[in-house]
Amino acid sequence: MKKALIAGFTGQDGSYLTENVNDDRRMAPVVWPQKYDLFGVKVSSTTYASAVDLLVRAGKAGRSGVVDFTPVSVLVEGVRNPVFRSQLNSFDLICPDGQPVKWCLNHFHGLGLSDRVCGTTTMLRLCAAAAAEGLGVYLYGSTEETLALLGRQLLGLFPNLKIAGAEAPPFRPLNSDEEALAIERINASGAAFVFLGIGSPKQELFAWRHRSRISAIQLCVGAAFDFIAGTKTRAPQWMQQLGLEWLHRLLSEPRRLGLRYLIGNARFIALLLTAMARAPKARLT
Repeated sequence: MKKALIAGFTGQDGSYLTENVNDDRRMAPVVWPQKYDLFGVKVSSTTYASAVDLLVRAGKAGRSGVVDFTPVSVLVEGVRNPVFRSQLNSFDLICPDGQPVKWCLNHFHGLGLSDRVCGTTTMLRLCAAAAAEGLGVYLYGSTEETLALLGRQLLGLFPNLKIAGAEAPPFRPLNSDEEALAIERINASGAAFVFLGIGSPKQELFAWRHRSRISAIQLCVGAAFDFIAGTKTRAPQWMQQLGLEWLHRLLSEPRRLGLRYLIGNARFIALLLTAMARAPKARLT
């Protein structure tokens, strides 16, 4: 389990590999990467290595910020809902979570990105870096049972990780007093990173609404809590590479996700075909 989760960015002892990022660069000023328009939603041009490097520098500098990992479903919702789109576009970092989102960035903007930047993998890499740097993390979302499993998994992978706090908010909307207390607990924890696993678009709305009140970097990681805790299984690597992770999730939870994916994917295909007809390129890569 450990090797599968962290292969490619940690040593055998779970230590963080900087991937040729030197100390001078990691102490450089925090400048969020350029964003590119996809159907009205602004998506950042970034990679795993550059995103983690930037977030570590921001965390060490005590910066606050909001980060989203945007698959097709969130992208389509942003196109459909102008209010949500405006909120998304104000985020500091919008990572191309889904392979189709990455393909579109490459196709329409010629960025040459070799991989997507998904929430689960970034969370693991950032936890590895946070453990190495002594930066605390806060886990906000899911259930008490999943949080307990998640905490054990993360500490098993990264024994030096400081989990500054963890809480499973109620599934109903919080009232203003409850939200104020949650923000107070997060800030009091001293965490540099707050992982939000309360589902889309709820987590994006929470991060956007409290970006000036939470003195940490909020990262909307969705189902990453369940994937890392082991309560849900990730798609095989070949399905992820082919952009079929949605199909794996659909087959795993057909009742909950069926309508969402069928409608969302149809809307995405329509957006893609329309955009390609207006600005044709050679192929999606």
